Amino acid sequence: MNLKELYRFIIEKGIETDPRKKNTIARMLASVKEKYSKLTEEEKSEFDIDKLDNPYSDSRILYSTGNENIKSILIGIDIETPELLLAHTLKQSGRKIDLVLAHHPEGRAYATLYDVMNIHSDVLHKFGVPINIAESITEPRLKEVSRRLMPANHSRPVDTARLLNIPFMSAHTPADNHVTYYLQSLFDKEQCNLEKLDDVIKLLKQIPEYKMAVRNSQGPVIIAGSKDRKPGKILVDMTGGTEGPADAIEKLANAGVGTIVGMHMSEEHYKLAEKYHVNVIIAGHISSDTVGLNLLLDKVEHKFGKLDIIECSGFTRIKRNK
Repeated sequence: MNLKELYRFIIEKGIETDPRKKNTIARMLASVKEKYSKLTEEEKSEFDIDKLDNPYSDSRILYSTGNENIKSILIGIDIETPELLLAHTLKQSGRKIDLVLAHHPEGRAYATLYDVMNIHSDVLHKFGVPINIAESITEPRLKEVSRRLMPANHSRPVDTARLLNIPFMSAHTPADNHVTYYLQSLFDKEQCNLEKLDDVIKLLKQIPEYKMAVRNSQGPVIIAGSKDRKPGKILVDMTGGTEGPADAIEKLANAGVGTIVGMHMSEEHYKLAEKYHVNVIIAGHISSDTVGLNLLLDKVEHKFGKLDIIECSGFTRIKRNK
């Protein structure tokens, strides 16, 4: 496969596991294409054409011709200048590396991270929050993240990749969609066996990435509630670019959600969870990102064949049976 084929496949699989309905994404992409067709030539020259087929602004080919043949990939949760220099050093020592793949976005993919946050509205609606309320509370958070990202120096790792001539790509929301879908399906299937929050923790610890995180003192933990509490309806909150609106906690409690299982949670969100009696389990950030990437890579290898994967920056390759 070449890099463009890998990129398109990752986006396709991200859409397949997206918590939104497929026709919702199709309508969204159709709307983007319609708006693009009405732009002036000058406006089209400034437009990110990846948006025509890719609903995830945080997942992009950051530096590449797109035609490189990909068999060997250095993969990490965070890829910045140190990891790219590592890739360069490994190549100098004779290790073949065709691509460096980051989970967390860099460059233009980081600058427009906020664009994927509309996923939060649909997830809230799916769990019982009226869509008008879900969109109303998500919009201010989206704008907040947009303002926070404005002053960042987004281009540093991309410039490093260009100077070292190393193909560089990020795959953020497609991987997060995979871990969200995987865990939500697991909890829904096992709901009748999850009588206590401790049962949820035990189930998470059966997953290899979380089991490994326990050994590194980063395993799943209950931060709101106690191990003997009943979980009630479980919401997996692990996609949408970054943390959603704090106001969502009260709305979810009112909609009947008993437990949130997430990658991480701010102090503000935690205090509101305590206030509204919503249990919170933090499965782990890097471990959850790793689960998502591994599920995605399983599909890549099933489609294109075995890859030579070099692990770094918190990522560990764990393969699953078909």
